[in-house]
Amino acid sequence: MKFIHVTDLHILPEGGALWGLDPFERFEACLVDIEAHHADAAFVSITGDLTDKGDEASYQRLKERLARFPLPCHLILGNHDNRANFRAVFSDRPVDENGFVQFAIEADGRTLLFLDTLKGPPSSAGLYCPARREWLAEQLDAADGKPVYLFMHHPPFGIAHPLMDKIMLDDPEDFAGILSGYDVRHIFFGHGHRAVSGVWRGIGYSALPSTNHQLPLVGGSVPTVYSDEPPAYAVVHLTEEQTIIHNDAFMHRAPSLMPIEAERGDWY
Repeated sequence: MKFIHVTDLHILPEGGALWGLDPFERFEACLVDIEAHHADAAFVSITGDLTDKGDEASYQRLKERLARFPLPCHLILGNHDNRANFRAVFSDRPVDENGFVQFAIEADGRTLLFLDTLKGPPSSAGLYCPARREWLAEQLDAADGKPVYLFMHHPPFGIAHPLMDKIMLDDPEDFAGILSGYDVRHIFFGHGHRAVSGVWRGIGYSALPSTNHQLPLVGGSVPTVYSDEPPAYAVVHLTEEQTIIHNDAFMHRAPSLMPIEAERGDWY
């Protein structure tokens, strides 16, 4: 099974720059590259911060662009999103019985769970309240032993980044308790605006850069809060034995200058 992971679009209602970069232009380049090279993917997962301001105009702009994209796209919300405005525009998208933008997909013998961690302003942290936890517990039971993969915006753990660790999921222990005893293989998340991977309580996890701006790993390494580092999407392959993830910096891919030895095939 192959799918694409994209995150943190930060789309604006009209053309223009966010932190000196055009988020819609960069997202457009991302979609064009995916369509050119990965049209065989089962779907694209976009893990939150779909817009920068959570306004209906930005969601409408996103909806119109995705209507011209050939792959299914599964959308969840981040702290820059607005649940009511998202649902007003994407009225056909699944929600749970309490109106949270979360849903389950069965694919190739696996259960994929897309979670809503939006807490709401003024906080940028995430929240997974009792009603959402109840839904997750029901879905994990319904998986009936099948491998489970989670998609969410906020990580339920620190990522060793002082700024982002202040605004992770608010209730990590409660969240972790729900997962105990189930075959949860991997957590795909956003929020950090960086490529991050590791293992948490035996569960693999990964995040990737935003399609627009990034957060420098070391504060002070650039004179601004955000940085202009290569955006990327992830190409994910799931097999019985592996979770394989390739991050592709789609706007920073160019041929190298090859020495004559390489041209002759002696490069190895």
